[in-house]
Amino acid sequence: LQEVTASSRHYVDRLFDLDPQKVLQGVIDMKNAVIGNNKQKANLIVLGAVPRLLYLLQQETSSTELRTECAVVLGSLAMGTENNVKSLLDCHIIPALLQGLLSPDLKFIEACLRCLRTIFISPVTPEDLLYTDATVISHLMALLSRSRYTQEYICQIFSHCCKGPDHQTILFNHGAVQNIAHLLVSTSYKVRMQALKCFSVLAFENPQVSMTLVNVSVDGELLPQIFVKMLQRDKPIEMQLTSAKCLTSMCRAGAIRTDDSCIVLKTLPCLVRMCSKERLLEERVEGAETLAYLIETDVELQRIASITDHLIVMLADYFKYPSSVSAITDIKRLDHDLKHAHELRQAAFKLYASLGANDEDIRKKIIETENMMDRIVNGLSESSIKVRLAAVRCLHSLSRSVQQLRTSFQDHAVWKPLMKVLQNAPNEILVVASSTLCNLLLEFSPSKEPILESGAIELLCSLTQSENLALRVNGIWALMNMAFQAEQKIKSDILRGLSTEQLFQLLSDSDVNVLMKTLGLLRNLLSTRPHIDHIMSTHGKQIMQAVTLILEGEHNVEVKEQTLCILANIADGTTAKELIMTNDDILQKIKYYMSHSNAKLQLAAMFCISNLIWNEEEGSQERQDKLRDMGIVDILHKLSQSSDPNLCDK
Repeated sequence: LQEVTASSRHYVDRLFDLDPQKVLQGVIDMKNAVIGNNKQKANLIVLGAVPRLLYLLQQETSSTELRTECAVVLGSLAMGTENNVKSLLDCHIIPALLQGLLSPDLKFIEACLRCLRTIFISPVTPEDLLYTDATVISHLMALLSRSRYTQEYICQIFSHCCKGPDHQTILFNHGAVQNIAHLLVSTSYKVRMQALKCFSVLAFENPQVSMTLVNVSVDGELLPQIFVKMLQRDKPIEMQLTSAKCLTSMCRAGAIRTDDSCIVLKTLPCLVRMCSKERLLEERVEGAETLAYLIETDVELQRIASITDHLIVMLADYFKYPSSVSAITDIKRLDHDLKHAHELRQAAFKLYASLGANDEDIRKKIIETENMMDRIVNGLSESSIKVRLAAVRCLHSLSRSVQQLRTSFQDHAVWKPLMKVLQNAPNEILVVASSTLCNLLLEFSPSKEPILESGAIELLCSLTQSENLALRVNGIWALMNMAFQAEQKIKSDILRGLSTEQLFQLLSDSDVNVLMKTLGLLRNLLSTRPHIDHIMSTHGKQIMQAVTLILEGEHNVEVKEQTLCILANIADGTTAKELIMTNDDILQKIKYYMSHSNAKLQLAAMFCISNLIWNEEEGSQERQDKLRDMGIVDILHKLSQSSDPNLCDK
C-alpha cells in the first residue's frame, strides 16, 4: 500500500498548493488519472482527497471552473466500487452537492447533478437522503427546464429514489406528472427513457398517479397513446418494457379497462414477446413478472395470455439454460446469467401462478408441461427465498383444481416438501403454504391421510396462535377442512391439540374470518351422532359456554346463524340433547331467535327445535311437553302464516 499510495500522493498534495492555477491543474490531472482506474480511485480516497475536493467545491473563492472539475472528479470516484460511494457518503457529499445546485452556473449544476445521479443509483445510498430537506424536490423540479442533461439526470435520480407510496406522494404533490410529461416527447432518447422510467415507478401500485396520467396530454396526445407508441416493435427493448409497465400499472389501478385494446392488443402481446428465448435474462425476468402482475386478477386476460405465442411452453425454457445460444458469445454474460438463473425460475413460477389462478383448462396445460410438478417440488427447497415463495404461489394456484389434487398432486407426493416448507419459513411463505395446505386437506384430496400422519395437527394448531392474522385464519381453516367427515380419532386429536383455552381465544378473536372458520370447525367436529355424543361428553360444558357467549355478543347474522347450526347439530346427538334441554338459558335464546326479524336465523333456530322433538327418539314426549310449556307451539302457529315459503314449510 505504501508504494502504491506514494505514487498517488502528489495528486493530493497539489490540491493544497497556494496557487489556484496549480490547484486547478492538479484536479484536472487527478480527473485524467482516475478515469476507469478503480485502484487509483481507492488510493486517492485512502489518501484523503475527498474532504479536500469537497472543501474546494464549496469555497466561494474557488473559480467556477475549479468547482466544476471537483464535481467531475467526485463523480468519477463514485463510479468505482460500492465502498467508494460509502466513503463519499461518510464525508457528507450529498448536502455539499445539493448546495451546489443553487449556483447560477449551468455547467457546474450539471456536474453536481451527474455526481448526485451516480451516487443515488448506487444500492448503498439511502433514498431518504433526497427527501430530508423539503426545498430540494421543488428546486429539482425547477431545474428540469434548464437543459437536456438536467432533465436526464433529475429524472434518473427521481426514478431511483422513488421507493413506495410515501415517496410517490411527495413527488406527485410537487408536480412531477406535469413537469415530466412533456419530456416524453424530447428529442433526446436518454431524456425520453428516463422520463418513462419515472412514470413507471410513480404509477406502480398507485391509483392516484395512474388516474391522473390517463387524462394528461402532451402536444394534443394523451399519455396512454404515447406509451402505446413506445411499445412498438421498432423501439428499443427497454423502452418497450418500461412503457408496458406504465400501462400495466394504470390497468391494475383501474385507470384503463382490462378489455381496452391498448391492453389486449398492445401491452399483453409486448410482455409475452419479452418472455422469448431470444431476449436477455433480465428482460425475460421483467417481462414475465410484469405480465404476471397484469393478468393476476383478470380471467379473460389469463385466457388470452395462455394462448399467445405458446406462452406456457415458452416459460418451460426458463428452467433450462439461462442464456440463449446467441448471447453466449460473451463469457462474462454467461457467468452473469448462471449466477442469476434463479431469477428466471422465480419469474416463471409467478407467471404460471397468475395464468392458472382461475381457469381449469389452463391449469391442466401448465401441469402437463414437461416435468412441471418436479420443478415445483424442487423449487420448494431452493436456497433462494424468492424462488421458494414463487414456487409455493404456483403450487397454491394449481391446488385450486379438484382434478389436479386427485392426480398430479398425489403422483408427486407434493405434500411432503410442502410440510417441510411449513416447518420454519418466514411469514410471507407460511401464509401461501398454509393456504395450499387448506386445499390439500379438502375431503376429496388423497393427500389428506399422509398429511395427518406427518404431524399436521400440531403444526396447524400452532398457526392458530400466530400474531399474523392470515396465518390464524389459514390454520383454523385447514383444521376445519381436516375435520370435515373425519373419523372420531382425528376429531379428538384436533380438540386435544387446540385446547379449550385456545378455542375460546379464537372464538373471541376480533377478526370475523377467524370466528367464522372456528365455528365451521366446531360444526364439522360435531357431525354424526356417535361423534357428537362423544365430544359433548368430554367438552360439552365448554362448548355450551362458547355458544352462549356468541349468541349474546354483538355479531353479524352469518356468525349467529353458524352458531345456531352448531346447536342444531348438538340437538341431533342422542345424549348430547340433554345439554340443551337442561339449559334454560339456551332454550330461551332458541325461542328468541325463532321470532327474530331475520329469516335465516329463524330457520336455524327451528332446526334446533325439530332435532329435539323427533317422535321415534327416546324421551321425545318429555322434551315436547317442556317446549310446549315454553310457548314454542304458539310461535310455530304464527310462523306457519309467514309470507316466506321456507319458514312456512319448516
